Amino acid sequence: MSDAPKVTFSDGTGDATGSGVPLRARVRSLGPSMTPSVHAVAETVAADPAGCSRLTVSALAARTGTSEATVVRTARLLGYRGYRDLRLALAALAAQQESGTAPVLTAGIAVDDPIADVVAKLAHEEAQTLADTAAGLDLAALAAAVTALATARRIDIYGVGASALVGQDLAQKLLRIGLVAHAHSDPHLAVTGAVQLRHGDAAVAITHSGATGDVIDPFRTAFGRGATTIALTGRPNAPVSRYADLVLATSAARETRLRPAAMSSRTSQLLVIDCLFVAVAQQTYETAAPALAASHEALAPRRTARSPRP
Repeated sequence: MSDAPKVTFSDGTGDATGSGVPLRARVRSLGPSMTPSVHAVAETVAADPAGCSRLTVSALAARTGTSEATVVRTARLLGYRGYRDLRLALAALAAQQESGTAPVLTAGIAVDDPIADVVAKLAHEEAQTLADTAAGLDLAALAAAVTALATARRIDIYGVGASALVGQDLAQKLLRIGLVAHAHSDPHLAVTGAVQLRHGDAAVAITHSGATGDVIDPFRTAFGRGATTIALTGRPNAPVSRYADLVLATSAARETRLRPAAMSSRTSQLLVIDCLFVAVAQQTYETAAPALAASHEALAPRRTARSPRP
């Protein structure tokens, strides 16, 4: 399979958000694969679109301590035909921010922030992450993933760390509508299960970095066995995409010492998981509705407070 990314961030038209993925989300997503000089240019234009929109290519190169060639290369990596299109997009984004239709980036959480600021900043970042993820979702890939899950004989889900919790959430949701789903966080059990998969089954990998070996190993095995493979990742051009039939890109808030990657990526992963579940339930409604009702009825007694024993 080709190493090329499975999604495209921009249609090359030079609009403010490319194919719907906001600029700052693209910078966050592509950041780990950028060279230091390209990353410096990308971070600068994302942080100050108004100021950078007024700069010539040579002026931006001087401001970032890079070269004109690096500036042009950054523009193309972000999905624009060249620096001229990037400047137009920056000007449009600056206009949106000035009119109040797009929020200006806020500072990260500081160690001495009062609790009110922590709440406000987290709420802003969470809302922006959800908006970025929704805007950047490949709806055709999402629809294909829904069909693959709805018709699968068996679904295996791979994730470790915080992504394992997201995988468990997806598995329990699918189980409630009558599908056979297993969430694996143990890499040995994941590979053992993957070798049992075949055409007509589905495998889901959840990895923000797209490079977690314990997730890629069973995913690669599932791909080789003929299962439909679906990757949820914040880095669509990462190694996991080599074994993915479908890639669902997630966004993430800015990472800081107080907000690590595992925390900043979880919100967007859960949004995609919920989109998959609801759409699968819609597609399988005749069987999903009775299954949901049955599980609700079976669990009802456990939601009732029991009187303490005398």
